[in-house]
Amino acid sequence: MPELRDIIEREKISAQRFADLILEIGTFMLASGAHCGRLNSNLGRLATTWEFEMDMSPSFKGLLVTVKDKNDPRNSVTCYKNSPTHNVHLAVLTQISHLSWKVQEENWTISKVEKEFAKIKGKPNYKDIVVAVAVGFSCAGLCLFSMGDEKNALVAFIGAFIGFLVKCFFTKMKFNPMIGITTAAFVTTLITGLGRLYGFGEHPQAAMATAVLYLIPGVPLINCVIDLIEGYLPSAINRALFGGFILLCIAAGMTLCITLMGISNF
Repeated sequence: MPELRDIIEREKISAQRFADLILEIGTFMLASGAHCGRLNSNLGRLATTWEFEMDMSPSFKGLLVTVKDKNDPRNSVTCYKNSPTHNVHLAVLTQISHLSWKVQEENWTISKVEKEFAKIKGKPNYKDIVVAVAVGFSCAGLCLFSMGDEKNALVAFIGAFIGFLVKCFFTKMKFNPMIGITTAAFVTTLITGLGRLYGFGEHPQAAMATAVLYLIPGVPLINCVIDLIEGYLPSAINRALFGGFILLCIAAGMTLCITLMGISNF
């Protein structure tokens, strides 16, 4: 009898095991670009299905949860886990959302959820070179929208392409992310600045202004507003400070490069 086996297994779920699972899923979602409301709704479905009460306190760097068995108050625990390195991947968030709905609608067991989440977590991300090409085309398109010509768009493509690969290199070398962002902004501005110095294209300043836009922290800033609206104030403040510091690093890298190149009318 499948239903009886499911009931027996659910009865054996300890608060520690459930807390470990939602911490693993929750921190992975945070690193993939989830806002706190999405985190609460997805994990809340698991808690409701397996009859746990859950209190969650997310931050930008980790997740604190308290879980308590509704049928046995002694079966409770409070745990904290740091999130992995942030790497936005919205497709992962969709897959985890589908997983949480299946748990609620089909009464999945915790063992099955652990296996399915391991598959989601183990899926490879896009290759850096593929993302770099996409980033280059995006910035080239923005350059064309900013009154740049084909030559300016080519410079923007090259600057964004190489700058993104530089950022990926610093990430793989485990450097502080802000160092990688500052360096990437410097390298991108150096390439587009050469186009400005040598007068390559009609509006080389358009390439300089748009080639660094791949570094803009769109997801943290959007999530900051969502968290603020939904009342997750600590997380909203953390995201705002993080996004603001990234913008400062971009400005620092660009300013340093422009100053060294002697470009005074940008």
